[in-house]
Amino acid sequence: MTGPEASSLRKLPAVATVLATGVAAALVERHGRVAATDAIRAAIDEARDAMRGTAASAPDAAELAQRAAVRLDARLPGLRPLFNLTGTVLHTNLGRALLAEAAIEAAAAAMRHAVALEYDLDGGERGERDDHLRGLLCELTGAEDATVVNNNAAAVLLCLNSLALGRDAVVSRGELIEIGGAFRLPQIMERAGVRMVEVGTTNRTHPADYREAIGERTGLVLKVHTSNYRIQGFTAEVGARELAAIANAAGVPLLNDLGSGMLVDLSRYGLAREPTVREAVAEGARLVTFSGDKLLGGPQAGFIVGERALIERINRNPLKRALRVDKLRLAAIEATLNLYRDPDRLAERLPTLRFLARPQVDIEAQAQRLRPAVAQKLADTFVVTVGACASQVGSGALPLDTLASAALLIRPHGSQLMLDRLATAMRALPQPIIGRIADGALQLDLRCLADADEDAFLASLTRLDLDATRSAP
Repeated sequence: MTGPEASSLRKLPAVATVLATGVAAALVERHGRVAATDAIRAAIDEARDAMRGTAASAPDAAELAQRAAVRLDARLPGLRPLFNLTGTVLHTNLGRALLAEAAIEAAAAAMRHAVALEYDLDGGERGERDDHLRGLLCELTGAEDATVVNNNAAAVLLCLNSLALGRDAVVSRGELIEIGGAFRLPQIMERAGVRMVEVGTTNRTHPADYREAIGERTGLVLKVHTSNYRIQGFTAEVGARELAAIANAAGVPLLNDLGSGMLVDLSRYGLAREPTVREAVAEGARLVTFSGDKLLGGPQAGFIVGERALIERINRNPLKRALRVDKLRLAAIEATLNLYRDPDRLAERLPTLRFLARPQVDIEAQAQRLRPAVAQKLADTFVVTVGACASQVGSGALPLDTLASAALLIRPHGSQLMLDRLATAMRALPQPIIGRIADGALQLDLRCLADADEDAFLASLTRLDLDATRSAP
């Protein structure tokens, strides 16, 4: 190759030359020498390909280092922090509950240090990891015993497999729920190795239905709290107290799956009342299962509380080891449960309750504070106003109840397609902003934006690429 093109290509800096720049030194510090070198080499190759057949001048070492920086910094982690402005507090796809600071600190301490995970400090011998939570769970629920696994579906699976393997599990047809991701209760029962016996109809189940179905092959009776939907109108169901009496009279245990279980009465925070775990235990269920990362506001976990003899059988099941939780989650769960011992300050310390109980007037005041800055950023392209909206709890809890909230409502000057592009551009931010499109506007419901996070939200918004909202689809 001869001529101007060859002369320009020969002027491309070597990898070592680019590595000697200040920008490259910062890349090595952030990403490591191997990753920085690979990115620089790729930037040089890309520049060489772009110059072929042209007389374009070669970029200098600083420019190539900057191109490598853009390439590396674009490799953002998928689990990076984001702003949940969807209006769904416990958003399954966004990680559900935010942990309390006490839980975060406890998990961090467990990461930094060796801990007595399965070690009895009093006796100096092997211990049980469930011992860290057993006392707390029994105190908070009134149960005889307790154990924990990695989520509530696992808790139900383990109970079914431990108590009814190869036998019948009696359940109302109206409680055969499907949860997220097309995950259905009948499938869990099948995988647990039990035979599902449906009783009643979709909308009405009576005590006689259970009595007629319970027989010699019955391993347990299952009651499922239909937390993610409601059947209204001509309906009937058998309450947990009456069902426990029916099951106990027949000599079989009742397993009451609360799903998104709660340890305190939500009505004290101005929310709709949900049955508490303590109430479920008092009603006579010999086992109760519930989640840790929903209304309870902790990390993902599944709790099983109830009769000691049954918990011991469950803990002897080999599946228990496959479903156990690690030291990080145990530490965070213990710290979260400890917060419930001080209910007067619970909403102050637990983000889930703080967000759920947040008054609309406070959210609207925040929206009014933020609107001018957001409007200035989006000027000439979008109109930003403040309006009322309705938040929801999420994760299958309180499906018919909404929470009065306030949002920044963003409407385009031009085509409605611009809203989709704006939402896409906001998701592409280093700290993404996730809202929802409804009623001709991109709604940013501020219920889950803490006052302390306002500056970070505005800082993220400054990096928004508005040109992407105007480009052709």
